Amino acid sequence: MRQILLLIFLFFASQWLFRKLRRANERAQAEAQGARTAGGASNGGRSGGNGAGNGAGTAGRGAPQLADPLVRCVECGVHTPRSESLVVAGQRFCCADHAHRHAARPTGRDAR
Repeated sequence: MRQILLLIFLFFASQWLFRKLRRANERAQAEAQGARTAGGASNGGRSGGNGAGNGAGTAGRGAPQLADPLVRCVECGVHTPRSESLVVAGQRFCCADHAHRHAARPTGRDAR
């Protein structure tokens, strides 16, 4: 019984720790992004007000980014992100092998 309670406690403690680390990481990334966008325009703003300015700046940029749309491979029909697909002769493929296989397929009278 003690082992089960210990496992349950360890599970919840690890979940709490992971959430805390994730939040700290997100804050650090937001501060770094805010510092990059500010570009050090004024040195006087670094002390005191800069932390509050970054928080307000990141709240305005909190708009969700759209996901990369999925496109269908002409050869196999698998959906892949548009940025990862290959475009050959105006058609999209999931990999180079499928593009080569589709290009090697006979067309027109040769297809009979």
